[in-house]
Amino acid sequence: MREIELIVIHCSATRCNRDFPVEALEACHRARGFNGIGYHYYITRDGQMHLTRSEADPGAHAKHYNKHSIGICYEGGLDERGKPADTRTPAQKRTLLTLLYSLKADYPDAEILGHRDLPWVKKACPCFDAREEYKIL
Repeated sequence: MREIELIVIHCSATRCNRDFPVEALEACHRARGFNGIGYHYYITRDGQMHLTRSEADPGAHAKHYNKHSIGICYEGGLDERGKPADTRTPAQKRTLLTLLYSLKADYPDAEILGHRDLPWVKKACPCFDAREEYKIL
């Protein structure tokens, strides 16, 4: 079993008014040379959670941190004009919270943060303050 130190939350950086199903995410990641989706979980706008990579395998979502992290991505993160925004639906928020509770039960010492909170990241992803929102977990 891998030692998990971080749970990193991402957004797909897609507009909230356009569908980006799990199949599109996989095609995007494969086009970038990945062997499948780099995140462990993907949450679509309807709140459906997709296991996209085994937790036993390192992800491909947070350069320099993949070995000891779990990556979660939600569909969206951009408003209708393409600007960064917290576009999570109520269903996505419920699913994400449930998943985080489960992951914290398995990895109690893991820190929950947003992709943007990593030191080398220069983007808004996941377009909300994950550290603040989930500090109670």
